[in-house]
Order: sequence, then structure tokens, then C-alpha cells
Amino acid sequence: MFDLQKVKPTFTKIGYLALQSNKQYLLFIFLLIIGSGIGHAQEDKIVPLTIKVEQDTIFAPLLTEAELRKETGNDSTEVDTTKTKPPLLLDVIKYKAKDYVRMSQKEQKIYLYNEAEILYQDTELRAGIIVMDYVKNEVYAGRIKDSLGNYTQLPFFKQGTNEVIPDSIRFNFDTQKAIIWNSRTEQQAGLGQLGSDAMKVYADITKKENDSVYFLSEGKITTSTDTIDPDYYIRIRKAKFVPKKKVIAGFSNLYIADVPTPIALPFAYFPLSVGRTAGVMMPTFGNQADKGYFLQDLGYYVPIGEYADILVTGDFYTNGSWGFKTQSIYSKRYKYSGNVNFRFENIITSQKGFSDYSLTKNWNIQISHSQDTKASPNSRFSASVNMGSSEYYRNSLQQRNLPSTQNNTLSSSISYSKTFPAYPSVNMSLSATHSQNTNTEAIELTLPTLQASMERIYPFAKRDGIKKGIIQNINFQYDLNAANKISTTDDDFLKAEMFDGAKIGAKHSIPLTTNFKVAKYFSVSVGGTYQDIWTMQTYGQSYDETEDEVVTDTISGFDRFNKYNFSASIGTTLYGTFNFGEDKKIQAIRHVMRPSLSYGYAPSFEQFYDEYIDEDGEVVQYSRFENTLYGSPSLSKSNSLSFSLANTLEAKVRDKDSTATEPKKVPILSNFNISTGYNFESDSLRLSPLSVNGGTTLLDSKMSVNFSAGLDPYAIDNNGTRINTLNIKNGGSLFRLTRANVNVGYSLSSDMFSKDKGEDKEKKDDRFDYVAQSGGRTDDLFGRADSFQDNPDQSKEGEDVENPIYGTKIPWNLRLAYSASYTNSARQNEFSSHSLMFSGDVELSPRWKVGGSSGYDFKGKGFTLTQLRFERDLKSFVMRFNWTPFGTYKRWYFFIGIKSSILSDLKWENRSK
Repeated sequence: MFDLQKVKPTFTKIGYLALQSNKQYLLFIFLLIIGSGIGHAQEDKIVPLTIKVEQDTIFAPLLTEAELRKETGNDSTEVDTTKTKPPLLLDVIKYKAKDYVRMSQKEQKIYLYNEAEILYQDTELRAGIIVMDYVKNEVYAGRIKDSLGNYTQLPFFKQGTNEVIPDSIRFNFDTQKAIIWNSRTEQQAGLGQLGSDAMKVYADITKKENDSVYFLSEGKITTSTDTIDPDYYIRIRKAKFVPKKKVIAGFSNLYIADVPTPIALPFAYFPLSVGRTAGVMMPTFGNQADKGYFLQDLGYYVPIGEYADILVTGDFYTNGSWGFKTQSIYSKRYKYSGNVNFRFENIITSQKGFSDYSLTKNWNIQISHSQDTKASPNSRFSASVNMGSSEYYRNSLQQRNLPSTQNNTLSSSISYSKTFPAYPSVNMSLSATHSQNTNTEAIELTLPTLQASMERIYPFAKRDGIKKGIIQNINFQYDLNAANKISTTDDDFLKAEMFDGAKIGAKHSIPLTTNFKVAKYFSVSVGGTYQDIWTMQTYGQSYDETEDEVVTDTISGFDRFNKYNFSASIGTTLYGTFNFGEDKKIQAIRHVMRPSLSYGYAPSFEQFYDEYIDEDGEVVQYSRFENTLYGSPSLSKSNSLSFSLANTLEAKVRDKDSTATEPKKVPILSNFNISTGYNFESDSLRLSPLSVNGGTTLLDSKMSVNFSAGLDPYAIDNNGTRINTLNIKNGGSLFRLTRANVNVGYSLSSDMFSKDKGEDKEKKDDRFDYVAQSGGRTDDLFGRADSFQDNPDQSKEGEDVENPIYGTKIPWNLRLAYSASYTNSARQNEFSSHSLMFSGDVELSPRWKVGGSSGYDFKGKGFTLTQLRFERDLKSFVMRFNWTPFGTYKRWYFFIGIKSSILSDLKWENRSK
């Protein structure tokens, strides 16, 4: 005989176990014995009955309803004519266990112990112990104790994509219902991934009604990663839970560190939908001194199809101010992506009847569109728009973006380009541009600009052949530039008056060039350009004796002029290397010089000039093309020679790493350029000022230095006017410094002084992306944006930040930017601008960070925009305080809220005026 308690099958299959009689049970045992190959003859000996564990693939008989009800000859029991519900098992049940599988005939149950597992269709159940009732088609799964008395192997229940980890579970295969004790499940919500941004649902008792509905009793909802002792949770007494869709609960309130808070609701709704789902956006409550109480960012989100969505939010203040914003993001893979943002504000300051009452309207629109290059190789549409009221960033109701208050330029561009690949290929683009100075409120528009360019043609050479000599390298091309340019102001923008004074014109250019070598080392280029300029209006001038002024008349209609020029240049490259030996720290210095000499000639185009007699009886020459889109041709002849010298200087330094096989290249001067010119047609002042500019990086590329200067060889008189006397002959130096500019940037961090310098541990703040989109700086030298609504995380929620050396080494970083501009063109001898800006952060502890940004204006003798920042990571929560202590934008912001985007509406925000 064999003992079923000692059998350890690694994998067994059982079919329908709803056996209703002893005969059926004996039939099952008989099939079990036959299918397992329990015994066999060997050398005329009887071998004990055993079960071969590895190949145990027993199938129970699939009994039909008729077979279950069929009478047998030996059964004298009266047949039960009551209709019984047939078993609902539709597939084979697979089960296994590590220690043993025990079958109890008396209890009609199968016991699986240690790493037990049952598989049925899309249902998977794993636990320390599983008890299966093969009559009722029910299973019970629970934990087991280890040698230390601790519970291990918690049940894991998975049906489809729904997963539950309880302490114990009771499940019925027929009804698909279950009772679950102390269940734990994780639900993905929104567009986030499972993990720190997922919703965790706990419940003392859970009743599974069907595949999509669960009823919870005494549950908890949280996004904390600590599944044993969450730092916060929302307690729900009773709730209906629909996986991946929603949780509808009765009375609910927030607990922090197991302490109940006054934040409670009589009922609550928690959306758990995966993907984009329409819904209400919860507002921010607050108070502002000059505008009263407010509701901010109250709105509604709607997905539009598979590729786009729209969010509409509004702000409402008790003093009557209001604003609304629409945001839309669209994206289609391998096609295009972009977003459209528009905001309008009606701002009321004070109240009617008071002297400080004012009403202003602000607006801003931002559009971004990019097309995937795979979508259409020969055409492309792109857009980058940022336009609006000049006072928008300075006076917006949502004063979150502090760095953008220092941005004084808004620019936009919308363009469509098309390539016609047939020879000769033509590139064409149609664009509209916008440039706005928020200080002067001047706006420049081109609506539109048409540009076309034909590829370069070599008429004396084969298309695919090698071009040699002066003749074969002769080439020409054709360029077209046509535009409608509008100059207006912020007050007239989008009004009919903005089109007053619009300038329309076109410029056709045909450059003709060739190049060749002289004496093997000198590259020579010779060419000329012909231009034909069209305009739709010109301006005539005359002197009105009655009014005693020059009168300008606008002459509408087509007009044109042409001009041409000739140019030639010669240049070469010189290399110089100074070797000091491989045993030296500085092994060699390499100097590269690229001198270039250029000549240009253009005749006088006096045929396009007219004359009038002024009040003094003098003849005044003017061109009717003055103030047109492309200006007027030159009246004076151009005949000049220019010289430029480009330099680079680098050193080969022995690498500190002894394993390196090659020396390290260190730039001494990344570039150092000198240029000047000589005008043959000028009666005086023939030498042009010497222009010098350069730049380099120092200290392992941590410091960048850029500089420029202007050096004039001529002296000036007492009125600051250049005179035809060399400065050295006037008692001065060879050159007179007229201007100078220097910019230095330097970054320091604690990583530079640590042993592990290879890894850049500085984290990028997502709020910089919004600043850059608005045309501002991509660093924090002007402060960081207080975009609390977006709530960018500096670290993952609940991430355990541990540093065993925090007591001696505190992470920090510092950024410096020095800028100075010097002017001395007329003996001013003054700095037009002179400032030092700095920004930095210090992590006082793994969860405490302080930082700030400021600067000092040496010319204005005062501090620039200053901001102090404090941030505390509370695992699931984050707390921030940003303070601008003085200046025009004096303000403070305080925010505390849950980092997870799922419950981001649980927050408190307060701010000053």
C-alpha cells in the first residue's frame, strides 16, 4: 500500500472533481493509479508502489451531466429527480506543492503545503498552504509559520491583470466569488507606471463579487511605498472597488502617521483609470492681499480621441478679477507632436471708487509643433510661438514663474518648408515671425516671409565628377527672399492700425563663385553677386517752403533697383607644435593659425538717387528706396581690403591616470580672432577699428571665459569725434580701447572634491523646461519657477535617501556668472554694465535642501533679483518655501502636498501678494 500523505508530486492535473458517489471516487483512484504507473515487475520481484514525481501529468476523467446522474445496477438508492446545477469548471485545474499533496476522502479535500500553487484559466493562486474542496470547487489559501514562528508565504491571487496580496483568501471556481482578509493591491492610475506613483489599496475584509467589483470593509488608500506602515493614508469604512477604474467610498478622512486629521468627506471618489480620462481638476484655495480670496486652477480635462486632449481651467477672485487658461497636447507617433496654451486675464486692482483702482487685461499664447522627419522627408511644418501682452509675466495673476519676469523678449516662428528633389533641387520655405520687446512694447512681424533657394550648379563640370581648377569650379545659384514686414506696438497689436506702414518687398540674388589652389597651400575664392530688389512702394522727398520742412510722400506701386559687387579672398592654415618631451607634465603645445585676406568692390549706384534744394539752397541727394524693406543702394563706392586671423591653442598634458595610454588635450584658447580692414575710397580714416574676440574653458571645463574688445588706431577730438590722426601720433598708444566685454561662468559642487568625480549627480529641475519654453534662462541664476501646480518631484516618492557620511560631507553646488561691459568710444571710461550673479543649493540632510540665487550690480550698487529656497522631503509629501525678500518682485510662496500626481489635489498653498 502507499501513503498519499508522503507523496510529493511536482505537478499534478485534476479535471472535474465534483464526484458525487463512492464509486466515482474509486474510479478516480483507479485512474490515478493507472496514470501514475504505480508499480511494475522487475526480475520476478514485486517493486513497492511509488509515484514518479517528475513525470506526473495525471488527468481526471471529464464526466458529463448525464454520467453523473446515470443509475448503476448495484445502487438501490432511489434516483434523485431534483434538478441540480451542473459544475461550472470549464478547464483543467493544475496544482502543485513543495512538501506534500494530501488527499482526504472523508473531508473530500486536497491539502497542498509549502509553496503551493493552483492554476485555472486566467486565475493564479500561490500561498504557503492551500486547501481545495473538490466537491464545492472552493479553495482556501493562507500563510504558514517558519521555524521562528513568523508568518511567511502570503497568498498571491491574480485574476487576469488584477493582483491581490492578502493574509488569507477563500475562492470559489464556480461563482468566481471570494472572501479576502487583509488584502493589499496596487493600481496604476493616469499615465504613470506601477511603483511610487501608483495607488495602494488595503482592506481588512474584501468581498469579490465578480471579476470587476470588490466590496471593501475598513480600507486604506495611499501612494506611500511603505506597505507595512504608510506615513499617510485615507481611511475608508466601506467602499466599492472596481480595479483600474475607481473606488467609491463612504465616510473618509485623512490620517497622517496613524493620526486622524480634520480633513474628511462624507463620501469620496478615487479615479483609478489607466490612460486619459475626463474629469474635474480640483482648484487651489487661497487669499491675496490686493485681490481677496481666490479659487485657482478650477477646471475640466477632456481627452480628444487617441492623440489629443484639452484642459480648461479658471481663476476667480472675490474682488472681481478672473482668468482662464486652455492647454492642449497632441501627439501621433512617427507623425507629429505639439501643444497649444492660451491664457487670458482680467485683472482688477483695489476697488472702484478708490484712487489706486485699475483694470488691465493680460493674455499670452504659446504654440509648439514639431513634425517627425519620417512622416514626410521632403516637407516639414514647425511652429514655436510665444506672444502676448508685454506685462504678462510681470503682472500675471499666477505669479509662479519668477525667472520669466526678467525676460524682456518674446519671439515666435511658424514655418513650412518644401524640397523639390528633381535636379536642380529647390528648397522653399514660407514662414511668419514675431519679435516683441516687453520693455519698449515694440513689436516686429513678418507676415509672411518667402524664401527659395536653388541648388548650386556647376555648368563646366560633370554633376558626379571631381571638380578641378578655376573653370570647373565655377558655380552659381539662385536665392529669393520676399517678405511683408509690420512694425507696431503693444497697444495697436491685432488692430487695423498695426498694418499702417507695412513694408512689402522681394530680393533676388544670384551669386557666382569659383575656387582653386595656389602654390598648393593657399585657397583662393573669387566671385560676385547680382541682386535685384523689388518693392511695392517708394518715398519721394521735397522741401516745402511754406511749412519750412522736408515733406515725404508715399508712392504706391511697383518699383525696383539692382546692385552688384565683386569679392576675392585667399587663406591658408599654419600649424606649429612645440614639444617639451614625453617625460614632462606639459608634453607639447600646438598652435593653429588661419590667416585670411579678403577684397571687396562695389560701384556707386547714383542712378537711383534724386535731388531737392533745402532751405539753405543746398542740393540734397536722396533715394526713393530709403526706408523700404531692403533699404536703398549705396551712393558711395566700396573698395576695401580686410584681414582676419583665427587662432587656437591647446596643450598635451600627461594624464593623471597612470593607465591612460594617450596624453590629455587641454584647450588654452578655444578661439582667438583678430580682424580689421582698409578702405581705399575713404579720404581719411581708412583703417577700420581692430576687433578682437576669443574664449576658452578652464579648470576641467568647469569655468568658461569669453571676451571681446574694440581697438581704434585713430585719435578723437574734444567732442569725441574720430579724426584723421593716428592715436600713437597724438601722444597715445598704438590702439585706443573703445569697448570691452567679458563673461565668466563657473560651476562648483561637492562632487568635484570627492573621489567619485565621474558621475554627475546634479538633478535637473523640470521647472527649467517651462522657463525655457517662455524664452527665459535654462539655469536658476534668476531664481526658480514656483510651479506648485505641476509639482515636479526632486526625488521619487518615498525614496530612501541614505548617506553614511552626511555628518562630514554635505552635498552642495554653486554656480557663478560674472559679466562686465566697458565703453570708451568717446572717453566715457565707464562700465555700461557690471554684475556678478550666483546660485547654489545645499543638502543639509538627506531630506533637507536649502538654496538661493542672487547677484550684485556693481554699476547700480544694489542686489539683483534675489530668491531664497527651502525644501523638505517628507517621503510621500513635499514641503517648499520660496522667498524673494526685497525688490520689485518681493513675494513668498509656501506649499505642502502629496508628491504623487494621483492625489496631488491633497495640498495646501499659501502666498503673499
